[in-house]
Formats: sequence, structure tokens, C-alpha cells
Amino acid sequence: MAMTRRDFLRHGAGAFTVGLAGPAVLADLARAQGSGRRALVVCFFAGGNDALSTLVPYTDPYYYSRRPSIAVAAGDALQVGSDSSGVSLGLHPGLPALRAIFNEGRLAIVQRTGYANSTRSHFLGTDVWGSANPASPQSHGWLGRYLDTLPQPVDPLAAWDAVREIPRALTSDHVPVPAIPSASGYAFSAVNGGAEAARERVFAERLASRDASDRPHLAFVNAGIDAAMNTLDKVALVAKYAPAAVYPSTATGTTLKTVAGALVQGVGTRVFWVQLGGFDTHAAQAATYPRLMTEFNNAVAAFYADLRAQGLWGDVLLMTFSEFGRRAYENGSAGTDHGAAGLMFAAGGGVRGGLYGTAASLNPAPDNPALENSGGDVGYETDFRSVYARVIDHWLGGDSVSILQGDFRRPGLAFV
Repeated sequence: MAMTRRDFLRHGAGAFTVGLAGPAVLADLARAQGSGRRALVVCFFAGGNDALSTLVPYTDPYYYSRRPSIAVAAGDALQVGSDSSGVSLGLHPGLPALRAIFNEGRLAIVQRTGYANSTRSHFLGTDVWGSANPASPQSHGWLGRYLDTLPQPVDPLAAWDAVREIPRALTSDHVPVPAIPSASGYAFSAVNGGAEAARERVFAERLASRDASDRPHLAFVNAGIDAAMNTLDKVALVAKYAPAAVYPSTATGTTLKTVAGALVQGVGTRVFWVQLGGFDTHAAQAATYPRLMTEFNNAVAAFYADLRAQGLWGDVLLMTFSEFGRRAYENGSAGTDHGAAGLMFAAGGGVRGGLYGTAASLNPAPDNPALENSGGDVGYETDFRSVYARVIDHWLGGDSVSILQGDFRRPGLAFV
């Protein structure tokens, strides 16, 4: 009798406990037809990133009239040229490393990404982007569906979730994903130490290897334990990684150092999930937003330098997104409220950089087609699933039409 993750959870996972500090095990993802070490690193900006502060339309007078206290000054914006509509744009001044990657032609900026009738809910918005299904946001994730298409056997470390909870994007029917927020903390949890701990691990491995074909629930648990055991030594190698660059001692810096270590050590991971929080900037945005940009910038700068030194920059695609953008005007607390369209970054040695899509005019006139919600929000131009489709088809080696349950391919969105 075949046992799926859904069956196991429905029939009583709580009856079993496992002596592991780290989570169960993840699954296979990238036998993707491509480089042996090719990896996707997804960085989620949690809270709703203000795209108009990330990429500044510094020649639009309405940007300044509608944001009198939080707008990035035109002279501070890091200029990246003009998009196809002729709008001059600049990155936030906290992103000099991203601008350098852009100037090298290895950073793609996809403007006004979103979907019709965007929700302003953090939870629902995150589920929509994670499932890639606005009509059924509680369904499995787009990356999880990709994992389910891959052939067995599955590498237990083919994907790595660097936060404590598995995001919807990685949920699947058949492939469990390990949450490993700390490589150094992912270890066998033994009652005793020293030689006795080693013996306890051997005993657990032998117990999990016993035939339980007549007891499907136990067989499912044993398979998870066996896979988790197989990851311990690999993760330990990552924890000992000595990088070729100095990473900042921030959460994002530490996480990207771990990602680099996994790539350099060749542990088999092909999809990483990274998260940077704090983007729900309802108040005092001018004080908090620069810190977020600086943390992201400095972590990416070290990651870029490290992978360049290791000869792996061409094997990595770093992609960012957030659950929604923010309103076109500032509120009474010198912040911004939940909005609609945002932007996405894609960076890596194989990226065709540049500005994709067009910036919205922020003119609040009722007939401005680039705005919605009575002129308060930036309307979407590029369906976010079109970005996913490009990543699935041209980076992960999958079939986006079946995985995304529709054809969202756009030939002009050729950033990889």
C-alpha cells in the first residue's frame, strides 16, 4: 500500500515521534535538465514590499507630491536608466551592490508584477503567490508541484527551507521538505553525549531500516527518519564552510552564507527558500526601510563575491518577491498601506539583466490606466506567474504549463 504525506497526516502523524532536532526530509528537485549545481534561491520579502521605494521613478512629480516625507530624493536614487516607456528609474540608495550587478547585466528588474483583484491580506496574498493560484490559494505550492513531477528516488536535500515553517510554495503531495534555519543546529538529538550519542544514532538508523512493508504508517515514518539521517553529515559539512567573502552578521547574511556553503560543498540542494521580514511599513517608513535595503544589499554583496570566487555565480538564480506592493501615496503615519502590484528581482551569472515592463505614472487622474483602486494603487502589468513560468521552463527544466495549470509564458520576459 502506497503511503503519501497527506495520508500520513490524515491518519495520525501524532502517534509517532522521532529523535531528531531537524525536520523530516525534503525532496527532489532538480534533476532539472541543466548544470549539476544549478540552484534557485528564492528570497521572500515578508510584509509587503514598497516597490516604489525599491525602484524609484525619480522624474515623476507625482511620486514626490504623493509621498512628501518618505520619497527617495532624486539625487540619492542609484540610476539604472530608462525603461521601454522612457521613464527614468533608480534603485534605493541602500542597494549599491544590486546596482553594480545591474550594471554588469546580471540583474533583471521586473516591474509591476501581480495579478487581477489583488488581495490586501498578508496571509491570503502569501498563499496566492505561494500556490500560484489566485482562484485556489490553499492548494499546493508551485515549487511543490514541480517537486512532485521529478523522478524517484529523491535526494533528501534537494530543497532547503531556511525558515522554521514550510512556506506554501514548497508544499506538495508527495515530497516532504526540511526546514533547516540553522545548519549548526541541525543534528541528531541524543539523550547522552560522546560515544553514547553515536551509539544512539546507530541504533536509530538500524531501527528505521527495518522492514515495515505490512505497516504503511510506520514505513512512512521510517523512510523519513532514514532520509533525515542521510542529511546529517551533509548539513554538518555546510556548517563548517569557510567562505571566500565576509558575510554580515545579520539573519540574511547568515542564511546566504549557508546557501553558499551548501552550493560549494555540493550537498545536492537545488532550491533554497530565504526570508527577510519587516516590510509592513505602515509608519515611519523613512526610518525603517533603509535598514531593510541595507541588510539585503550587504548580504547579496557577500554572496555574490563568495560565489564569484568559487566559480559558482553562473549556477545561481536569486529571485525575490513579496505578497503585495504598497499604496502610491503615504499615509498619516509617514508610512504606506497595503497596495497591489510590486516588483521582482532576478540575479545571477546566467541572467539577462535589464528593466522589464514599464513604470506606472502616479498621476491620480481617474482615467490613469496604470493605477487602480481610485488611483491609490499601482496596477499590475505582468502576471507574476509569467515570471515563475520562465524560471520553471528555462532554469529548473520543468513544464510550466502543467505545473502552473495554465499557459503564462511570455516570450518577451526572457531574463533567463
